[in-house]
Amino acid sequence: MQNSLVVGVDIGGTKVAAGLVDSRGQILVRSRTPMVADDAARGLAAVSAAIRELVSQVLETQKISAIGVCAPGPLNPITGVIINPPNLPAWHNFPLADELRRLYSAPVKIDNDANAAALAEAKWGAGRGHRNVFYATIGTGIGTGIVFDGKIYHGRTGSAAEGGHMGVDAGGPLCPCGKRGCIEVLAAGPAIARRARQKLAQNPKSMLLEMAGGDPQAVTSEMVGKAYAAGDAVAKDVMTETLDLLAYWLGSVVDLLEPDVIVIGGGVSSLLAPFLDEIRGRWKGACLNPYPDEIPLMLAHYKEDAGIAGAAALCDTE
Repeated sequence: MQNSLVVGVDIGGTKVAAGLVDSRGQILVRSRTPMVADDAARGLAAVSAAIRELVSQVLETQKISAIGVCAPGPLNPITGVIINPPNLPAWHNFPLADELRRLYSAPVKIDNDANAAALAEAKWGAGRGHRNVFYATIGTGIGTGIVFDGKIYHGRTGSAAEGGHMGVDAGGPLCPCGKRGCIEVLAAGPAIARRARQKLAQNPKSMLLEMAGGDPQAVTSEMVGKAYAAGDAVAKDVMTETLDLLAYWLGSVVDLLEPDVIVIGGGVSSLLAPFLDEIRGRWKGACLNPYPDEIPLMLAHYKEDAGIAGAAALCDTE
């Protein structure tokens, strides 16, 4: 329906962001409210408040057809139950989908943020027109989603596509997940900053130290990007190592899935933007696939709105 809208809700540990999304993936109106993580009922009330604010702005000629939700995992996308998310401790085996259906008498779909964002990119964004899409959000961590023929690949229990925890170094640093050498612990934003801080001990004249006000612990991945652009040798070493790691990881993804396109989003994507061609160039030595240069590597269309668009994409808006 031309005038049918979907509510997309992005739930985090500290905030709930929501939006009214049309059938073309455009976010027409947004709302935002603090999240309550330590009380199940108040957490649900925060989500409901964000939705109510949007519903109050729907015109008489418009209709809310469904509610899509990006929620922290682990969760069950089939039952809509939030299992035991670390940053929302009050929602233990919480039936979020059923609760929202009870409140709004509307169809409700729930999935994790990376899966949902992958679907939004496949449906409306950088992956539009491609059958098979691999999506990676690189920020504080690395999350991934896989879309085959317009459908999210969930695996047997809904736990598939944890690509950020693919190991690339069995002897590498310990990841919070309990494994060693995950790509997340080696190439996400904090890992980039940590690698730079380690190198500063041998290179105290790096401009990174000046950017950080003389405190190596204050170095961030954003500073690394700025220092690289200014020709800093430490930043160049850090970025070269990071690109090698990401290329090796994505080369394995190419060998395993051979997607039609790989889409990169998340807070670190702006730092990586100038290097996408370099990463693709490294695939020739990082994967067995004979045609890696035919797979585009693109920046995501949805940036800070990835959660809202992704949540809406979970619902059939056509």
